[in-house]
Amino acid sequence: MLIKLKLSFFLVAILGVVGSFVLGHGARTGAQPATTNANEIVIQNFAFQPASLTVKVGTRVTWVNRDDDPHTATANDKKFSSKTLDTGDQFSMEFSQPGTYKYYCALHPRMTGEVIVQ
Repeated sequence: MLIKLKLSFFLVAILGVVGSFVLGHGARTGAQPATTNANEIVIQNFAFQPASLTVKVGTRVTWVNRDDDPHTATANDKKFSSKTLDTGDQFSMEFSQPGTYKYYCALHPRMTGEVIVQ
């Protein structure tokens, strides 16, 4: 009986830890829409959304961090780089030349995206 009681407390504790983790780190979805305008890239859930954006020459693109963690938008060729963007911060860049501009988050290099300027 004592073993069952200890096991029950252990399982409740484990579920509490897992629940805290999920609520604290995984509850980023659904808070706000992925994008609000055609020239905006939202940083959410450790991803750039959309991952690929096609715009016309002369377009100003804005990155908005809606994640709980800080991020950057840094060009692979270093032609642009945002400061560290905290939750709610924005960074804008006007693209005056055609081409494909690949970028990543300097804090989380697996996060990548591209802006295609035509």
